[in-house]
Formats: sequence, C-alpha cells, structure tokens
Amino acid sequence: MRPIVASLLAMLCLMLAGAAQAEVNLKDKAQLVSALSAKPPCCVIDGRNVTSRKREILEGALPWRSDLKINPTATVVVIADRDQDALGIANTLGGKHPGKPIFAVKGGLATWKAASLSLLVAAGMDTAMSGPVSFVIPANTCEQGKPLQELRPDKKK
Repeated sequence: MRPIVASLLAMLCLMLAGAAQAEVNLKDKAQLVSALSAKPPCCVIDGRNVTSRKREILEGALPWRSDLKINPTATVVVIADRDQDALGIANTLGGKHPGKPIFAVKGGLATWKAASLSLLVAAGMDTAMSGPVSFVIPANTCEQGKPLQELRPDKKK
C-alpha cells in the first residue's frame, strides 16, 4: 500500500510544480493575434543582439539582460533573433514569474511586426464598423462677430 501512496504523492507534487510554472509558449503570428486581441501585452522584451537592435529599433521594448526586473501585469512578449533564444529568455522569465503568460515570438521581429499590424488593423476596423458616425453643425455658424471658441496650436492651457 505504501508504494501506491508514495507514487500518488510524487504525482501530486509534479502536478503542483507544473502549475507553479509560468505559461511559456512559442507563438506564431496567428496565435499572437488571437491571444493578444483581447488584452495587449504589458511588456515586450527585445532579446535580439546589439547589432540587430541598432539596425532596427523596437519602440517601447525593454532590452533583455540577465538582471532585468519586470512586474508583469499582463502577457509578456519575448522577441529574439532565433526562436530558441526567445524560448530561453521566456523560460528564464517564467522561472522568475510563475503563473504569468509569457510568449516567445516564433519568427522574431518580422512576425511581431506582422502581428502588431494585424492587431492595429483589427482595432481600427472594429472602431470604424461600430456604427454610423454623425456630425452636427450648430446653428448660426455663418454669422459675423466674436467666435465661440478659437483653437490655436501655440496656445497652451
């Protein structure tokens, strides 16, 4: 009877350890768009080498370093030159932040740009298709006199 109890306890420990791990996944463009359409990521980690970072700057991304400290409030996205590098960084972050969703981008920067563009287009389409837009011109706009409001770019409030 004891071996059965010991094996059950071992299985339970393994399951709990697996549950404490972060949700690290390698995602392609379609998977990224699907996962991020409901909630955008809290941070993007740029794990590319210095030359790639200088050649093509990724605005708003945090450059990866081993002592990087983040507080993930939503999904973390990791971009690197190679898929295995992105997965390695994602797994490192996963160890520091158990239970948080961390996506390694399959295909690197090109995939991330394509997914970001798809998300922007989808958001714009939803806004544009949300219903008819109306515009009302107030009465007496052709009358002379002091305007009700003047908008000047040099005037700061």
